[in-house]
Amino acid sequence: MADDEELDLEDLGRTPAPDQEMTVPDDTDANAMADSFEAEDDTEIARTASDLEAVFDIPVHVTAVLGKSRMRVSQLLKLGRGAVIELDRKVGEAIDIYVNNRLVARGEVVVVEDRLGVTMTEIIKADRR
Repeated sequence: MADDEELDLEDLGRTPAPDQEMTVPDDTDANAMADSFEAEDDTEIARTASDLEAVFDIPVHVTAVLGKSRMRVSQLLKLGRGAVIELDRKVGEAIDIYVNNRLVARGEVVVVEDRLGVTMTEIIKADRR
């Protein structure tokens, strides 16, 4: 291979023959290469998301926490019908939504016909480990 000859991008992934010298074009930018790898990862994630159908029927435990309060057992035993327990949240403040005891979102309480429901307003991104 001549010194002034460069490999096509398709050839970059191939190992050169022993008598060939592998060169990379001068205009190759490390950031562009990193972006292309990230794009491949995103594509791969998109492909595997459709493969989740196997877990769609697995039940999960969803909990919407309006607020919390601490009290002594003696105080708890004194509670009766109509007692009010003050929570650590303010009116209109977002509630926490847990799936299998893991915080996944925040939301607001809504009324759906004659029942309470939750609208998710913020998805909590999981930490990648």
